[in-house]
Amino acid sequence: MALAGCSAAETHGFLPGFVDGAPSATNQTDRVGGLWVTSWVILLIVGIVTWGLMAWALVMYRRRAGQTGLPVQLRYNMPIEILYTVIPLILILGMFFFTAKDQAEIERPWAKPDVEITAIAKQWAWDFQYDGEEKDNSDAVWTMGVQADADANGDIDRAKLPTLVLPVDKKVTIDLQSRDVIHSFWIIDFLYKKDMFIGKDNSWSFIPTRIGEYDGKCAELCGEYHSMMLFNVKVVSQADYDAYLQTLRDEGNTGDITDAYDRLGNLPGTGAPSTGEEEGK
Repeated sequence: MALAGCSAAETHGFLPGFVDGAPSATNQTDRVGGLWVTSWVILLIVGIVTWGLMAWALVMYRRRAGQTGLPVQLRYNMPIEILYTVIPLILILGMFFFTAKDQAEIERPWAKPDVEITAIAKQWAWDFQYDGEEKDNSDAVWTMGVQADADANGDIDRAKLPTLVLPVDKKVTIDLQSRDVIHSFWIIDFLYKKDMFIGKDNSWSFIPTRIGEYDGKCAELCGEYHSMMLFNVKVVSQADYDAYLQTLRDEGNTGDITDAYDRLGNLPGTGAPSTGEEEGK
């Protein structure tokens, strides 16, 4: 009865991405949540057994009144040594198996995604390109962002952050690129992140399943203003998604920008646009 009263967050190990009475953030968050909860439950059981054995040894083999000297010393006990070698090995192999199985499923790319987006990391902001259908990607549209700029109180205007817009219930593939150093693409409520390297482009395929707004950030220490490398994520209806892309076309933000080296030029407080943003316009 107590467990039946748990909220969606509690039943998923207090992970973000779950809301009562609403679908999970993506088609993958239940899988990640299940792996997380199963892991800590198993480890908690192992911990309880270990703590119990430690307490039992402390009580049973404590020095009693009137006793002197050292207890009988044992050099080894083969059955016990085999036991505490085999059991951890089984646990490690079991956790590795289920982790690898779930990761392989999460990493499986879509053969034909409905939407393909290129997320480009740079010190210390994000560019998002919504790829088109032309061979040279001339019909792609994009936005170029600047890093967060905190005010005197340390507050950040999230409306000014780079924003990634995704259509709900569509197969999305995000191609991940870096313009300079190693970064990591992390949408917190989606419960997954991937590193971004120079010379090795990664990708991530998933289906966003709940309309709403989410927070994203770089999860790899990438320089002085790493903490300011934030972005917004909006999951919207297909109609709103199409309307958003049209506004980018109307602004003239068209063409492929993935080959442009765009190290962000603004430092916090200057308000200066990035070099790539000026070139794009």
